[in-house]
Amino acid sequence: MSEKNERKGPAGLPYRPCVGVMLVNDDGLIFAGQRKDSAVAAWQMPQGGIDAGEKPREAAYRELWEETGVSRDLVDYIGKTHGWITYDLPAELLGRVWGGKFGGQRQKWFLLRYRGSDDQIRIDTEHPEFESWRWIDADALLESIVPFKRAVYDSVIRSFRAYLA
Repeated sequence: MSEKNERKGPAGLPYRPCVGVMLVNDDGLIFAGQRKDSAVAAWQMPQGGIDAGEKPREAAYRELWEETGVSRDLVDYIGKTHGWITYDLPAELLGRVWGGKFGGQRQKWFLLRYRGSDDQIRIDTEHPEFESWRWIDADALLESIVPFKRAVYDSVIRSFRAYLA
């Protein structure tokens, strides 16, 4: 894992610019969604690409809305990771995701405190990514993420540890 923007991913492919959201509740637990498109029970935090001309923080609010139905008026901004965090796609996914244009992702992560109630979280969005969701502690989240993203999640958790259960 590297935090350099200029480094290329596997096969010399660039990194996809992306944001991630660590959404925490008042108990310091983290929102985790179980991916619909995974053959294994993969859980992850909301994340997605940054649109052309979009600022990372705006992309984070948009991705949160698109994947969870949680609007920005239900969250408090706490902070973001310093620099960018990258990960490489494993060989079996190269050329199969994101149209084969990227070798991994370059991510900026945002920590948001959720102020709503559980019934305001709606994963049945226009383009659902999750089949179920739960509040989870950091250690359980690390055990539940796909192995190639584990170092990223470990780094994000270390960055935001003071706000977690």
